[in-house]
Amino acid sequence: MKISELLKGNSLMLSFEVFPPKTETAFESVKNATEEIAKLRPSFMSVTYGAGGGTSKYTLDIAKNIKERYGVPSLAHLTCVSSTKETVREKITEIKAAGIRNIMALRGDIPAGLENADRSGWDYRHAIDLIRELKETDPDFCIGGACYPEIHPESKNQREDIFYLKEKVDAGCEFLTTQMFFDNNLLYNFLYKIREAGITVPIIPGIMPITNANQVDRAIKLSDSFMPQRFKSLVDKFGSDPDAMKQAGIAYATDQIIDLYANGITNVHVYSMNKPDVAMRIQSNLSDILGK
Repeated sequence: MKISELLKGNSLMLSFEVFPPKTETAFESVKNATEEIAKLRPSFMSVTYGAGGGTSKYTLDIAKNIKERYGVPSLAHLTCVSSTKETVREKITEIKAAGIRNIMALRGDIPAGLENADRSGWDYRHAIDLIRELKETDPDFCIGGACYPEIHPESKNQREDIFYLKEKVDAGCEFLTTQMFFDNNLLYNFLYKIREAGITVPIIPGIMPITNANQVDRAIKLSDSFMPQRFKSLVDKFGSDPDAMKQAGIAYATDQIIDLYANGITNVHVYSMNKPDVAMRIQSNLSDILGK
């Protein structure tokens, strides 16, 4: 099923992101973890795509397995930065052959060493280039994109960021998933601004459960996320106790999700980090709310 069709309903939904293994030897353990999450029957699952396409085969293998064995709609990530048209078209063909109709079209991180390179000759410099390619290749693809409630790190300001976001939507992006955030007010403010700018596609908030203190620095590095004092206090109090920190982190993420549902959001996407126990505990906390 297309994600865009799922998002037309008013039922509250929960979805999960998983990532593929980096090596063949890790494939079975990662596959098992993603299957445990699929058994929770989420609204859909997204599967990430490694830098430079290094995990592209595993991305499709995991996405296809989730869809065919468990009947869970799958969303395959696809990045394009520094790739050639030939490479990207091969990946699109492979995605179609796997029976995947939902694609998260992303630029991807600039490869190490190319941060200051001249990109004028690259076939794909931005996600919009990939979105256009996908639409031209097969208009039936359901295409998702990323958005940043706290501004894309490379944008000068939020006004510019929203301008380019609208370009992506106009090019064929049917829904947007946010980068992680830890203060819901940032999302609500962002939603107001993008709706005012004419962006009307569904927005799926992305929630990252921080279950150990070491994740905090990584989350800040990845997304430059604002950490509210309430969250900092939680880490200060429980960060040295792994079990307590996990429980507190899950509770904090659950609280964020409940607040989102209460304020009109119908689908929340959880960055599971391939942790079935975390996904299970979050869904259990929401069981009566979700009717599961």
